[in-house]
Amino acid sequence: MSTAPNPIDLQKCLSGVNYPASKDDLIKAARDHGAGNDIVKALESMPDREYDGPNAVSQAVTKK
Repeated sequence: MSTAPNPIDLQKCLSGVNYPASKDDLIKAARDHGAGNDIVKALESMPDREYDGPNAVSQAVTKK
C-alpha cells in the first residue's frame, strides 16, 4: 500500500476549510487547491464522517 502524503502538503491543500468538515468537503477543498493524486486518494480512503480539525484528518489519513 502507498505511504501517507506529507502532512504539511496535506494541510496546505486543506487551508481555508471550515471545521467540522465532511470527508466530501475535504476532498473538494483539496481538489480546489490543486492537490496531487496521492493526497486525493488518501482523503478518499478515510472513513466517511465529520472531521473536527486538521489533526483528525492527519490521523485518519495515516491510519491504515
